[in-house]
Amino acid sequence: MLSIVQSPNPVLSAVAKPVTKVDKEIHDLIKQMTETLINAKDPEGVGLAAPQVGKSLQLFIVKQSPDAKVQVFINPTIHMIGELETNTKPRNEDEKKKRRESVKLEGCLSLADIWGVVNRYKAVKVSYIDEIGASHERTFSGFLATILQHECDHLQGVLFPKRVFEQQGSLYKSSKDAKGETVFDEISL
Repeated sequence: MLSIVQSPNPVLSAVAKPVTKVDKEIHDLIKQMTETLINAKDPEGVGLAAPQVGKSLQLFIVKQSPDAKVQVFINPTIHMIGELETNTKPRNEDEKKKRRESVKLEGCLSLADIWGVVNRYKAVKVSYIDEIGASHERTFSGFLATILQHECDHLQGVLFPKRVFEQQGSLYKSSKDAKGETVFDEISL
């Protein structure tokens, strides 16, 4: 199992290098990344990019649910299609409460306990190479589209808080309350 690199490690803010050959070394890295992702429990991970394990390579894996198969994306190019999902800022306490109950916060294994709302495209078209070196171009939607956009950002040296700031959103810090339940407090910047 590999260690997950934490921000502000410079590998997380650098543009990753393309994979030039899908060989035994890449297969070994994919295997180790899969083991690392599967064992990430608090929070549970749904995607892991090579820079997050200290490798500056255009490679990430996705496992969108516990029973889903791991998908491998090498040298991906993402094309936004469809609409941008937008989350407007709440105007009052009632809206804030409703939003907390309905909004999906985005997190990252490289940013422990930090969360935020990121407006992502509802559907994306991705060109990529898989673990056997075959080329693909597929359209993804929903939660998987969100994951792919997050992981492609990693390969460009972008962490999700940058997207939150660009969209003038809020960041949250998670902690456990007296009952052991996770609570989210807005971070004042």
